[in-house]
Amino acid sequence: MQFLVGPALFVVTVVLMEGFAYGMHRWVMHGPGWFLHESHHRPRTGKWELNDLYAAIFAMPSIALIVWGCGADHSANFIWVGTGIAAYGAIYFGFHDAIVHQRIPHHYVPKGAYMKRILQAHRLHHVVETKTGTVSFGFLWAPKPEVLKTALRARRNEGVRAPADGLRR
Repeated sequence: MQFLVGPALFVVTVVLMEGFAYGMHRWVMHGPGWFLHESHHRPRTGKWELNDLYAAIFAMPSIALIVWGCGADHSANFIWVGTGIAAYGAIYFGFHDAIVHQRIPHHYVPKGAYMKRILQAHRLHHVVETKTGTVSFGFLWAPKPEVLKTALRARRNEGVRAPADGLRR
């Protein structure tokens, strides 16, 4: 049974990272960390934006856990947790930066209901240019677009840059 502990820690870490990412996005990035994240809600003028620093910041615990776990007399379980964090970061990069924001050119068009829902939720998040009034802070899970549109309307479209499909009537 001991051989299952590591892979289980890895999977649990990846799943729990969604809650961590939600909290960091909602209360830090759209809070005191807005000075970095604001660049992500504006048109990019080059290959990089200040928000990219969050990738380095969030990689630090992963690297530290992997290094610590590799040390003499330290639990290899730290390695599994560190690689779980890194895996979540890789999934995030692949979906968020490559697919959603097309920072790597591609021709992928989502066909499945799940991918369409996540993509639309992220687009609804980005219709708001300000630190407040935003909806959908998750990454791997998102409410239905109708719920998000209703929430934006309830906030009187605060911070919305331009009319989005079904948002202003």
